[in-house]
Amino acid sequence: MEKKLMQFKKKDMFLREQEEPETKQEEKTETGKINGLVSKLLHSRIQVHIFHWQTKSQSSFAEHMALGGFYEGIGDLTDGLVESYQGKHDIITGYDSMKLEDYKDVEQLIKYFKALDLAIEKDRKSVKESYIQNQIDTIQELLYSTLYKLRFLK
Repeated sequence: MEKKLMQFKKKDMFLREQEEPETKQEEKTETGKINGLVSKLLHSRIQVHIFHWQTKSQSSFAEHMALGGFYEGIGDLTDGLVESYQGKHDIITGYDSMKLEDYKDVEQLIKYFKALDLAIEKDRKSVKESYIQNQIDTIQELLYSTLYKLRFLK
């Protein structure tokens, strides 16, 4: 009986060792995507603030206000997303930096926000929890509200 128990323990330890690298690899993949998402969101706060300061067209007040609303809201939303994710998983590391652009025109802004939305859609697939998905939804809600203002309010 004792011999069978020892065999069972060895087999159980072997199976756990086999599963562990796969689990760690899965977490690494998730963290790789979440750090990309968070990097883009952090970058968007700085980038949109720069656009906000540089608006200069006839409709600059509407653009200025729309962009101000985005950069004022995205920081807290990103902070909540990161804290929820890290509370469930682990500390996010390996953030990326991205080049900043100067303002050209409202079409550039619209393209920027559409590209940001595509990136969010791609990276959010690594997150399984519905409450974190809801936080990403709220970020997209802010993004699309800003796009509405840029496209239709002059």
